[in-house]
Amino acid sequence: MAALDSNREDWTQVIEPTEGLFKFNLRELWRYRDLILLFVRRDFIAVYKQTVLGPLWHFLQPLFTTAVYTLFISIVKVPTDEIPRILFILTGVVLWNYFSSCLIKTSNTFIGNASIFGKVYFPRLVIPISVIISNLMSFAIQCLLLIPFLIYYRQNIHPTIYILAIPFLILLLAMMGLGLGILVSSLTIKYRDLNYLIAFGVQLAMYATPVIYPLSLIPGRFKAIASLNPLSPIVEVFRCALLGKGTFSIETILYSTVFAFGILILGVLMFRRVENSFMDTV
Repeated sequence: MAALDSNREDWTQVIEPTEGLFKFNLRELWRYRDLILLFVRRDFIAVYKQTVLGPLWHFLQPLFTTAVYTLFISIVKVPTDEIPRILFILTGVVLWNYFSSCLIKTSNTFIGNASIFGKVYFPRLVIPISVIISNLMSFAIQCLLLIPFLIYYRQNIHPTIYILAIPFLILLLAMMGLGLGILVSSLTIKYRDLNYLIAFGVQLAMYATPVIYPLSLIPGRFKAIASLNPLSPIVEVFRCALLGKGTFSIETILYSTVFAFGILILGVLMFRRVENSFMDTV
């Protein structure tokens, strides 16, 4: 018995199953911060590592998307609240790219990383958190695209005090992307159909969000329904902050905030419920 106790004193960490859905060990996540940074570096570099243009795709992808949508709304003559079309579309596309990338990549957490999870222990939330951070770096790079357009169209835009709220808006998007992503990832273990539907669903959600059209374009009786989309106020405030035009209210922002916190909590609870047993299913 004395020898056994002596061996236990040499252990640096004891891994035990976590009991209770509401028992969060944030200290453990902080202890694995180096691993999070390692995954961030892997995700950020590996995306375009074997491409000819490499990191330039961070700029080219939103530019190509903006060009296509700008041509489309020019043909169908969609109003843009007197904002230059290319600037109007680019602000929406850059913001939407961050949310959709967070959602799609975190929704594949369990299925895409099953081989890693089955070999070594670390907090499973490390993977989706690293995805959110690496996507944030891509978002910051894409935001650099806005600078030359903002300078060129400076006579047509009027930034507002809401520019101070941009970090908070990005936080809400990150929370929504993480919460929805890990919720879908948890459900995908049992319902693999979600894995095929998520990309299609994200594309449809974009058209339900004022990314390529202003919320003011929607008739009054339908505007309240459109505002139920928690992403709509975020996009509108972002445009108002940079360009001076946007349709939103304090109530809609509060609604988006409550939704972001709620979906994150729900996603984490579902994630914790399946993380200890998902290897038996996968």
